[in-house]
Amino acid sequence: MNLQISHEETNKVHYLTLSGEVDAYTAPKLKEMLVPLTEEKNTQIVIDLSNIDYMDSTGLGIFVGALKSTKKNDGTLKLRGMTERVKRLFEITGLTEVMDIDNEVKGEAR
Repeated sequence: MNLQISHEETNKVHYLTLSGEVDAYTAPKLKEMLVPLTEEKNTQIVIDLSNIDYMDSTGLGIFVGALKSTKKNDGTLKLRGMTERVKRLFEITGLTEVMDIDNEVKGEAR
């Protein structure tokens, strides 16, 4: 399966909606889209993961790198709408303790 990424910017907040799988094959596409956003000063990034069916350690690595870059540039990174399967991966690795995760589902108020 592939990864689809939609990007919208509203009031200086970048909203990304991901659909499909984040793995070794699709991670470069996500990194290419996400890294430049994390390097902007004082940027806010919200990523909707409600349509992600699968994620492996490569995907986790992308989000860890994005978090570090965002913090370095005084920005924020928020993940929302994780499926239970994806959320479990973040819990097992301890990333729920360091990342801003909100299980608000797609379609609710931003």
